[in-house]
Amino acid sequence: LLNTHLHSDHCGGNAALQQAYPGVATHIPPGLAQAVADWDPVALTFQPTGQDCPPFRHDALLQPGSSVRLGACDWEVHAAKGHDPHAVLLFQAEHRLLLSADALWEHGFGVVFPELEGVDAFDEVADTLDLIERLDPVTVVPGHGRVFQDVAAALQRARSRLNKFVTDPASHLRHGYKVLIKFKLLEWRQMELDALYRWCEQTPYLRAALQKQGGDPVAQRRWLDGLLADLARSQALRIENGQVFNT
Repeated sequence: LLNTHLHSDHCGGNAALQQAYPGVATHIPPGLAQAVADWDPVALTFQPTGQDCPPFRHDALLQPGSSVRLGACDWEVHAAKGHDPHAVLLFQAEHRLLLSADALWEHGFGVVFPELEGVDAFDEVADTLDLIERLDPVTVVPGHGRVFQDVAAALQRARSRLNKFVTDPASHLRHGYKVLIKFKLLEWRQMELDALYRWCEQTPYLRAALQKQGGDPVAQRRWLDGLLADLARSQALRIENGQVFNT
């Protein structure tokens, strides 16, 4: 069981798999190994992002610069900072096969979470895209979306998206907040609108964003309604009779 990074959508099944298969060996990147051992949901960002993840153990580390044997093949482990400061990606040189996690999708890359905390990380996204270009994979298995092979086009799209965020960092922040809401809806599927408002107000990343709107609750609610309207226009959710539905 390998985790390229420890966001809940990538490791949330670890505990269930370990319970079902007690002998499974779980490998994680080294950066948050102590937080996993101590089970610190704040350091692991589950609490700040309002996500849930059952505690799990780790048995080995995916050290950047090393390799890991999977089946009949050795896979190189590379640091892949940007989306997550502790993330890694895996590359099988013989078959030129890349497990890119959220560092590169066919159409973009994952939210740059350090930026939501006010930590500059867009340069690290660019460095990781450069690394992928140097590795020159033929086939990419991303963390989300289908397997793809037109890597040059995907890199071009990712760099274009990154340049947009560098030029307009506020657009990236807004995108990140909408992703947090969407992922909570993936978990809950349906919830009362007032319950969603309360979750946003209690979730540290979103609470900090709300506080930037000033102390006026009406202004804060208007800002949240704008995020929900954007998600509804993109058909990521729908709102009916005071209920929010994941779509």
